[in-house]
Amino acid sequence: MSMSQTSLAGEAVPAGAGERYQPCVLLKLGEVVLKGGNRQQFERMLQANLRRATSDLGVPVRIWQRDGVMVVRVPGGPDADALADRVAERARDVMGVARVCRAVRVAKDPAVAIEAAVRLMAGQTGSFAVRPRRRDKRFPLTSGQLAVQIGARVQQEYGYPVNLSHPDTTLAVEVDQHEVFVYTNGQPGQGGLPVGMSGRGLALMSGGIDSPVASYRMMRRGLRCDFLHFSGMPLTGPESVYKAYGLARQLDRYQGRSRLFVVAFGKAQQRLASSGASRLQIVAQRRLMLKTGEALARRLGAAALITGDSLGQVSSQTLTNIAALDDAVSLPILRPLIGTDKVEIMAEARRIRTLALSELPDQDCCTLLTPRHVETRARIDDLRRIEGRLDAEDLAEELAGLAQEYRPDPA
Repeated sequence: MSMSQTSLAGEAVPAGAGERYQPCVLLKLGEVVLKGGNRQQFERMLQANLRRATSDLGVPVRIWQRDGVMVVRVPGGPDADALADRVAERARDVMGVARVCRAVRVAKDPAVAIEAAVRLMAGQTGSFAVRPRRRDKRFPLTSGQLAVQIGARVQQEYGYPVNLSHPDTTLAVEVDQHEVFVYTNGQPGQGGLPVGMSGRGLALMSGGIDSPVASYRMMRRGLRCDFLHFSGMPLTGPESVYKAYGLARQLDRYQGRSRLFVVAFGKAQQRLASSGASRLQIVAQRRLMLKTGEALARRLGAAALITGDSLGQVSSQTLTNIAALDDAVSLPILRPLIGTDKVEIMAEARRIRTLALSELPDQDCCTLLTPRHVETRARIDDLRRIEGRLDAEDLAEELAGLAQEYRPDPA
């Protein structure tokens, strides 16, 4: 069912009804409601993120806080239904929202509520069930009475069968303190925590399948992510940069105001190869990437690095090599995919709409100058000796200083 199907079957609000029938959006909160004394901070951050996500719609939205629910209202008028649909679509991508329900707000009157519920079921198919919830016990009808009266009217009007266990359409009626909300079904949101509540991180964005999913997962845990991409330029063309930009733009749907930093890494890779890295080339260049990321993170105020590492997925991601990577920097390295297999990662990439972009062809800098055999048990002392020949710390600072910043347009 599309969001717009909850607009009273496309009928106009009765003349003179005024406040009686208003399109709105109900947002059910998930993990946020489990927070204790600091719950209000999470809710304020979520409200700010919702306003940012809808700021380009050109009209102000009003947000009311209920117990575990946010009510988003839009200005009235002939475009109110379409505007509420657009707000609902935006809200589905805002972290911290567990479920999005395109609702109708009606007067707190039994006859008005029943009429709105019946009209909302026009054009539906299959079975239905009525799920009333009476937060205000002073309402003259009990939840059971509401369910019976609405169900009987719907059957009389449309002839739909009732199925209380597995209905095709669930008709919800929520009686609040000052109004009644009526809606059908609803759609899942992203869940998790509002972006920004957990601080800021810098995600190493390779252009492959894994790193966008890792970034998404950390955003879902409330971390605001900037993105760092290492291109093989000048040894390669700009194709990988285009991919990284596209991926950052797609991920921006979930947080807004994203920044992508691009480092031309080809010459640094050549220097590593000429320093005798040999079998250690892959691990050595990844350590240099992390050092560069750490230098950039300090400038951005980021408190962690994020990678798409998955244990054992490729030969360079052994436990020994991962430990050698951790040794390169003092910042924590977050690896949300560490215990996830490729099938699971691809399924999530498809769901968050990054898979098709990640599968586009490009020349990844990590495939440049790759030795025939990759070291799976890298020794930290050997890596440090290689880095000593290059003055790796100074090189990382130089690369971070040369990073080009891009701000993806909203998707």
